[in-house]
Amino acid sequence: MTTAWVVREGKYGEREAWSIANGLSGGGWHELPDLTPCKTRGDVGELVAEVFGDAKPGTVANYTGQLHALRHRISPGDLMVLPAKDGTIALGWVTSGYEYLEHEELDRRHVVRVDWKVTDLPRSAVKQDLLYTLGSVLTVFAPSRHNAVARLESLLATGTDPGQLTTESGAAAAPSQSDDSVDDPETQTDIVQVARDRIMTRISEEFVGDGLEQLVLAILEAEGFTCRKSAIGADRGIDIIAGRGVLGMESPKIVVQVKSGGQVADSVVRDLSGVVHEQDADHGLLVAWGGLTKPARDSVYKQQFRIRAWTADEVVDAAMRVYDRLPDDVQSRLPLQRVWMLVE
Repeated sequence: MTTAWVVREGKYGEREAWSIANGLSGGGWHELPDLTPCKTRGDVGELVAEVFGDAKPGTVANYTGQLHALRHRISPGDLMVLPAKDGTIALGWVTSGYEYLEHEELDRRHVVRVDWKVTDLPRSAVKQDLLYTLGSVLTVFAPSRHNAVARLESLLATGTDPGQLTTESGAAAAPSQSDDSVDDPETQTDIVQVARDRIMTRISEEFVGDGLEQLVLAILEAEGFTCRKSAIGADRGIDIIAGRGVLGMESPKIVVQVKSGGQVADSVVRDLSGVVHEQDADHGLLVAWGGLTKPARDSVYKQQFRIRAWTADEVVDAAMRVYDRLPDDVQSRLPLQRVWMLVE
């Protein structure tokens, strides 16, 4: 039976590119030495307690469970998941157990090796309940609720989340081992990420197809642009034209193309760049709700002062940034409220 693991590569995703490029997963806990001599969970716990002597008992237990998983439980053949800060998810197969890379930087030493098969799956491809399971604040954990393993395998194989499945008995599959919060990550959920994921899901449900163009147009108008929307089926590669001034003819002048389906290919970026030139526009905005392929991301990067891409995460950011200025009908379809909460 396959075991799935999620390993976050730094609070701000600082190790994500390094991990994928080098076929690794792990890092963190730079205060700790090589864990190879730790033969049991108790050995890991003693080392953690020694290094983090001033930490609360709950913190020591938390770290111990995660590090024990990295040292002893993650094995070749396990499914590895990396939710990246850019809104994509990487998936692959673990090829080796724990290693300590002494020659690497301090926060890049505790690792396992991974054959990354998919590195740019958009979060929008994952259904809300599974996103909630993946939205833990833990660095290392084993998602098990909502039949996470089977669904993650499907996402790796087909790019599609089939939704919640059940075992033959009709009950959700339970974790094969129990190691504190590592095996029940939903007890320590990243509330901010979960809230963003719910907003993303609401937009994908409420503003489907042509509705996404209407949302983007409302956002741009809230930013002070005068916009004109192309007729459905006759856009010639342009969905929205936006500019400053009463007539929308003053710079910056932007041509916008909105794609609400799957990942956008590099050819779409090239076509938009040509339209920007033909229309004598200043910039092109490509709204790619389902994300971009790696060649497409590379093309956008090379033209970053001419072409800008909004994936689902950027659309959420833009909507929250101007929410108070959005039309009432948009706010009614996307009801949001600002909340202050205590940082745990």
